[in-house]
Amino acid sequence: MALTLFPKHCLRTLSRTPINAMSMGGTWIQKAEYKNFPKPPSYEHITIPKERQKLRFLEKVPQYPPGVRAPKMTRRIDLIQGEEEIQRDLLHGQYAIIAKRGGMLKWGHIEMIRMGIARKINTKKMFAVWRIDSPWLPRTKRGQGKRMGGGKGSIDHYVTPVRAERIIIEVGGKCSFEEVYPFMKMIAEKLPFPAKVVSKEMLEADRAEEERLERENINPFTFKYIIQNNMTGCQIWLKDVDRKYFGKYPA
Repeated sequence: MALTLFPKHCLRTLSRTPINAMSMGGTWIQKAEYKNFPKPPSYEHITIPKERQKLRFLEKVPQYPPGVRAPKMTRRIDLIQGEEEIQRDLLHGQYAIIAKRGGMLKWGHIEMIRMGIARKINTKKMFAVWRIDSPWLPRTKRGQGKRMGGGKGSIDHYVTPVRAERIIIEVGGKCSFEEVYPFMKMIAEKLPFPAKVVSKEMLEADRAEEERLERENINPFTFKYIIQNNMTGCQIWLKDVDRKYFGKYPA
């Protein structure tokens, strides 16, 4: 780039209005600027587990001792109703996929999560852990065109029941939320129930905001108040789960 000497007033004009200077046949003048970039985050407090960084393989069918027939169970819809009480907090304190409503996870969904995480994470600085069990609840199915009767059908597949606010997987390591959010969001959108990608700060903020809204609500006619006082005779139309959770966690 050619540098041309100009008088002081010309240099001031070029630095402020370069477009006018270029239209007048002038040239650009190089000048250095000082930029203050933010300090990169420190991950010195994070410890990556040495045994396994990727998600382990979960069995498609539960293993029973020899000579023991796999039991058939009822549908157990109660296992997906309501709010999770145990597996709802982050163990590693970084990022997770959390269920916003109850549902059943098939083995295909579990393999989709495992393969999606395995392709995206860098095992040198990241890790992932399961927060759910392998499929254990049997689902039966009758053959196509079978007549009614003859007892319960044979076991077709197994599922894992999940309640609302249950953590599905945790991802952590020396990484930021912006790095893990794209592929975790892609996995959350493929689950059979609404799910959300959260960090520890987001999870605490959501729960604090929910408590604040419930505490500062000035409307006395809440869903809980209406149900408990049987307003307009609503008790005869409600399910047991609504009487317990007051419409907060529909299944």
